Order: sequence, then structure tokens, then C-alpha cells
Amino acid sequence: MATAGTHIFRVALWDDPSVHRDIEIDDGKSLYDLAKGIVRAFDFDFDHAFGFYSGLTDETLREARPKYELFADMGEAGDAESVRKTRVAAAFPAIGHTLVFLFDYGDEWLFRVEMIGSGAKIPGARYPKVLAKAGSAPEQYPEWEEDEE
Repeated sequence: MATAGTHIFRVALWDDPSVHRDIEIDDGKSLYDLAKGIVRAFDFDFDHAFGFYSGLTDETLREARPKYELFADMGEAGDAESVRKTRVAAAFPAIGHTLVFLFDYGDEWLFRVEMIGSGAKIPGARYPKVLAKAGSAPEQYPEWEEDEE
């Protein structure tokens, strides 16, 4: 009988890679589950649309394929694949594989998501789980200064 596996990711803020979380997830879970785990690991509210993108530069971010978007699950026409139907193991086939996670298309929170390892699923463990944290998470909704209004 095959052992159920996990994927381990280093998820770092795009503009400050010193702020990151290492997250382990059951490799049979969906990209939707991974997104939820990332958002929670950074103490954000899971209240916006999101996507995972193959483009690793500003110019190619949303153009490169494959790309996976919640919009595909909402019935919107486009060329993105589903985040609910795509398994973590399919989107991240090998250690070193990297995608960009864009959360909240208005504020555009960007995270670099790199598969850094794999493991065996522990019976009874809850996934996704945070294995390590570095740096303080930014505020999702920082208060505006009066002069910025």
C-alpha cells in the first residue's frame, strides 16, 4: 500500500522574501486548500479572489501557462484552470517548482510559493500546517493616515 504524501512549501512575500512561512499540506488537497493555508499562515482573512501563476516576473505573471484561478471555479470564461479541482501534487510536480500566489486582485498581495520538500502524511495530523515562520506578517488592511485619504 502506498504511503500518503505531503508537499512542503516555502511561501515568501514577493517584495520581502525574509518574511516567509514553511507550510506542509497533504499532496491530495487542492490549490484552494493551499491558498486557504497560505492566507491563514499570514494571519489574513480569506475573503478575496486569488490565483496561482507560472509567470515569475511582473511582465509574465498573469500571462504564462499554466495558471489557476478561483474565477475558473466561479464560471467565468478564461484560460485559467480550476483551483478547486487541481491537486497540489499536479501543480507542483517536483522540488524546486515555483508559482506565484496572488491574493486579492485589488491590493495584489503577492507570494512566491516554492516546493522545498516532501514527506509522509502523519495519520490524524491536520493539514495544512505551518512548520516555520520568519518575520512578522504585514497587516492585511493597514489603517490609512488621514493625509492619505
